[in-house]
Amino acid sequence: MAPTRTPWGVWEPATPAEVARKFGTLPVPWWLAGGYAIEFALGHPVRDHADIDVLVLRRDHLAVQDALAGWQWWAADPPGALRPWRLGERLPVGVHDLWCRPDTDRPWRVQVMVDESSGDDWVSSRNPDVRRPIAGIGDTSGDGIPFLCPEIQLFYKAKGHRPKDDVDFAAVLPILTIEQREWLAYAITRTYGPHPWLRQLAGRRAPKH
Repeated sequence: MAPTRTPWGVWEPATPAEVARKFGTLPVPWWLAGGYAIEFALGHPVRDHADIDVLVLRRDHLAVQDALAGWQWWAADPPGALRPWRLGERLPVGVHDLWCRPDTDRPWRVQVMVDESSGDDWVSSRNPDVRRPIAGIGDTSGDGIPFLCPEIQLFYKAKGHRPKDDVDFAAVLPILTIEQREWLAYAITRTYGPHPWLRQLAGRRAPKH
């Protein structure tokens, strides 16, 4: 895939394996997110990716500086703008997005999403009523790479509802369990209200082959 150009520079995303090598030694939980989380749940590729997302909890977000030591880290603060994230700086609530690259003249490689928690629960930054035990928000690929559960990733994708989000939703919908569908429908309704995906979520789960 050709590099993606943005107002803040070019993206050439790292591979999941590269991300795992960087984050795999951290003593805190992290999960591959975005479109790759959907593909890891399915076990096969779905589409091209313009970036790669990693989810960490706010309580652990300084560990990103250890995982990507020597890199440049920029925070979306305020959202829609980027500014340098200083070494050791605890980002305020409301800052959820980090762009990271090896150096000024190098492309962006990793995007980090910072989310909330309370005790043993993950808490969505979109709606504090949407929460799950941290131990149950992810799974692990055959290569040992942790990834975000598809229903949680789709919950985040539901807000933007871009064409690529519809592609991911359609690809993973047949493998969602009844419980996953019900949770996703609840989270979408509670947070966004009426949504085009809700009718499909109410349908019967496709049989396994």
